[in-house]
Amino acid sequence: MTEVHLVDHPLVQHKLTLMRRKDASTKSFRELLHEVSMLMAYEVLRDIPMHEVEVETPLEVTRGKAIDGKKLVFVSILRAGSGILDGMLAVVPGARVGHIGLYRDPKTLIAVEYYFKLPTDLDERDVVVVDPMLATGHSAVAAVERLKESGPKSIKFVCLLACPEGIAALHAEHPDVPIYTAAVDRELDEHGYIVPGMGDAGDRMFGTK
Repeated sequence: MTEVHLVDHPLVQHKLTLMRRKDASTKSFRELLHEVSMLMAYEVLRDIPMHEVEVETPLEVTRGKAIDGKKLVFVSILRAGSGILDGMLAVVPGARVGHIGLYRDPKTLIAVEYYFKLPTDLDERDVVVVDPMLATGHSAVAAVERLKESGPKSIKFVCLLACPEGIAALHAEHPDVPIYTAAVDRELDEHGYIVPGMGDAGDRMFGTK
């Protein structure tokens, strides 16, 4: 059964509300997306593996815990995923990065792949897939399916907004992939957009239509 983790921290919810406003500027939307992504990273990476290291303080040598950022891979679903990617990299700058280029066919709403580039040795790495919206679920399903061909240690899916239809679609094909989201909205409209939603995240982030 797919786990759905709702990141309901007050700061995340506050900034998400500001992003929903239709009069939020491109600059404001982009900055808020960066901030929300940083905040969500704390919850998404709560169970990231750690190891002990030796560290010299100003007083003595002791041991502390550290993560190996090189074992972590953030995979951005282009193009809107880059906004979440930047925020997460601000928290874990040593992480590797992959990109999957997908666009949604406006007639069928099916995801079409146009780019795919990942770090090597994925079987030794934990993967976090990022995309602002889990709407129809087609892009998420296609991205995870391609990733599984490389056999990563684990996969998580992170988005700002999800809806019941998208969750069901991802669960049906990949029930082993947990979903992290800041909100689960009501439904999809006839055009495949999440409602009440926040519009097209990519257009709002880059100032395009």
